[in-house]
Amino acid sequence: MTGNGSMLQTPGALESFIGSINRQAPVVCAVDTEADSLHRYRESLCLIQFAVDERCVLIDPLALSDLSSLSQLMDSSAVWMHGADYDMTMLKRQFGTIPATVYDTQIGARLLGARRFGLADLVSHYFGIDLSKSSQKADWGKRPLSEKMVEYALNDVRYLMPMGDMIVADLKSRGRFEWFDESCTAARKKVLERDECREEAWRIQGSGRLDRRGLALLRAVWQWRDTEAEAWDRPSFMVATNRQLVDWAVTLSEGGQLTHPPYFRPDRVRRLREALATVEAMPESEYPERPRGNRRRRDAGFDRRLDALLKTRDEVSQGLDIDGSLIAPRAALESIAAEESSPEELLLSWQRGCLGLV
Repeated sequence: MTGNGSMLQTPGALESFIGSINRQAPVVCAVDTEADSLHRYRESLCLIQFAVDERCVLIDPLALSDLSSLSQLMDSSAVWMHGADYDMTMLKRQFGTIPATVYDTQIGARLLGARRFGLADLVSHYFGIDLSKSSQKADWGKRPLSEKMVEYALNDVRYLMPMGDMIVADLKSRGRFEWFDESCTAARKKVLERDECREEAWRIQGSGRLDRRGLALLRAVWQWRDTEAEAWDRPSFMVATNRQLVDWAVTLSEGGQLTHPPYFRPDRVRRLREALATVEAMPESEYPERPRGNRRRRDAGFDRRLDALLKTRDEVSQGLDIDGSLIAPRAALESIAAEESSPEELLLSWQRGCLGLV
């Protein structure tokens, strides 16, 4: 696919481009997004890469306050993406919705048996072209974009539609297109229904091993980090990583001493110690509760049912030459074997068909 790689930064340029798209046939397009999550406290959509009618353009959300015409176009089109979860999330934040039809080349490639399914891997496989990854961590909020960044961004959509055509043809020849269609629909629904306003976001990975005082300490340092990151306008991991927070909480809850990085400024250290002091002054009744997990009762029946499900899954995945987790994640099979959930609650119809759970 070719194109001049125009950067659309004015309402007139955007409307002219959208008006030039052939609407006589159903519109098929490719979309990717770039954000500044590695460089700012609040992640913003900084760039939309768009391919249609053999053209690739870049659309600048930082310069365009009204992108409703683009949203309407995408909603009436078949939209190709790669690893679509993140891009659908960014579009949902920007527009409040997600295009009605989203096809994901990553899902399609995996259903064909690909074990290396990054965009660069697939472009190399289908087109014999090696894509540069040099701008992967670039600051997409800066203007103007360098020529290298522009080329990197355009390559994210340049190959998606022709690749999608090849993937669909192969899926249909193997009788797996319906699997792909159902999987893409489910992935879109998952993003659309996801609640991003999660309460108690401080309960990060590793917090499950903490007692109630440890959880209070973790909550305090997490809130301290969030405040520091916002004031600095940098991602929170640049202040301290999640692992550091958990390690600090573990050490302090066990009576150890806080060891902070030597590059922390004195005022940052002071605010950290002030945050921890609030825990020392806190009554135990205000400590966070530990989550109550449902302890699964393992009996001979559970083990027998799980083993049978895993055996069937592994045999089917080997015969199809696809990753077994695509057919059913182990956690889903454990829940079904424990009779906590039904197959219809956890698995798509094609997955249930593969396992004989219809």
